[in-house]
Amino acid sequence: MSPTPRSDLLFPAEPTQRALARELYALAKDQPIISPHGHVDPLILADDAPFPDPARLIIVPDHYVTRMLLSQGVPPADLGVPTVDGRPVETDGRTIWRRFAAHWHLFRGTPSRLWLERTFTEVFGVGTALSPETADEVYDAIAARLAEPEFRPRALFERFNIEVLATTESPLDDLGRHAKLAADGWGGPGGRVITTFRPDNVVDMEFEGWADNVARLGEITGADTGTYRGYLAALRDRRQAFIAAGATSSDHGHPTALTLALSEAEATALFERGLRGTADAADAEAFRAHMLLEFARMSIEDGLVMQLHPGSVRNHNRWLYETHGRDVGGDIPQATEYLHALTPLLDAYGNDPRLRVVVYTLDEYTFTRELAPLAGGYAALYLGAPWWFLDSPEVLRRFRESVTETAGFYNTAGFVDDTRAFCSIPVRHDVARRIDAGFLARLVAEDRLPLSEAAETIVDLAYRLPKKIFKIGERL
Repeated sequence: MSPTPRSDLLFPAEPTQRALARELYALAKDQPIISPHGHVDPLILADDAPFPDPARLIIVPDHYVTRMLLSQGVPPADLGVPTVDGRPVETDGRTIWRRFAAHWHLFRGTPSRLWLERTFTEVFGVGTALSPETADEVYDAIAARLAEPEFRPRALFERFNIEVLATTESPLDDLGRHAKLAADGWGGPGGRVITTFRPDNVVDMEFEGWADNVARLGEITGADTGTYRGYLAALRDRRQAFIAAGATSSDHGHPTALTLALSEAEATALFERGLRGTADAADAEAFRAHMLLEFARMSIEDGLVMQLHPGSVRNHNRWLYETHGRDVGGDIPQATEYLHALTPLLDAYGNDPRLRVVVYTLDEYTFTRELAPLAGGYAALYLGAPWWFLDSPEVLRRFRESVTETAGFYNTAGFVDDTRAFCSIPVRHDVARRIDAGFLARLVAEDRLPLSEAAETIVDLAYRLPKKIFKIGERL
């Protein structure tokens, strides 16, 4: 489903460029959605059960929303976010929704406001503006839609015009939900819902329970993960299982972009210190950095595209983490260096066309200084779209302005929605397509690009590039 155009949303104000943007956007708006990186729970589509009430669908799992309210003193428990120790939280959907609506003004000017409003109007057909006074009316209208068969997950997937959706799982996941999708004709290699291999919890020694996770990895694969060689064998085994479940990429969420080329003896010593519980922070960083080279080697062997998402200080809000756990809005971006950090990996494999590494950043100052020149100079490297704290219309514009002169369009990997909010997927892709239409319209208006080439480019950015770079539909 392409959201119904709301006049000239996000198009340039200058009349000539606006007219061109309309023309270009019309070519992109109905292109199928390729969603190669995100965090939608595959259970939603495997079970295809009706969505719960509007609050549990839209507010409780969305840490963009809950962290904003926390910043104004509303605890996540009052918004239904589960606690680590099982302490009671608000469970009444209407109460949560009213509390959210009472603080709706906090989202003025934010991308969350834009996504939510578009989700209300374009996905659910609710035109009433949200406010404290209209909270119940909007809640009831969305709840009524959720009761209709047309609003079940698979029906919405069809209406959203999603061609492929990639979810993200740990090597410890049994992939049972993806097996159910494959059995129903929705998953597996070349399927519509595929998985992504994300090994952070068995690679990062600072991840809670790392040693236990490594042992569990051995139990799943039958490999001896008490040894470094057995550990690598177990990872290769799980990658093959993920490929059999449709995976075309891996994802690595490290604190930094550091890569290191260690000898087997050096890596083994680090690994053994980690298992003994004597590894320090420097050991953990060195092991993460070395494993990126190991994963690059594995990618050359098995064909998985590597994604690198560095630069987040995880669980910075310790109270939030201790009370509600991971991935609830407590992470903060940090400055991230790429030029020297990626040199060992690029020295080894940067010019090998068999490897594809899509690099993201939460530090937008690196777009011009480091990332665009790197992507413009190495065959293996592509730039990922602005993500998380940077996926606003303003940064999407600045991204194109920052990287195109050095990396061009074709060293970028297309838009990723990176979301847990299933119903926002078409809205987020529509925003990106509108921004690209505006940027290309300016190039045409300035006689820097013929309209015919801009027309080809916007379809490439919206559809063909992500499909190609992430090997969507290919059998590895």
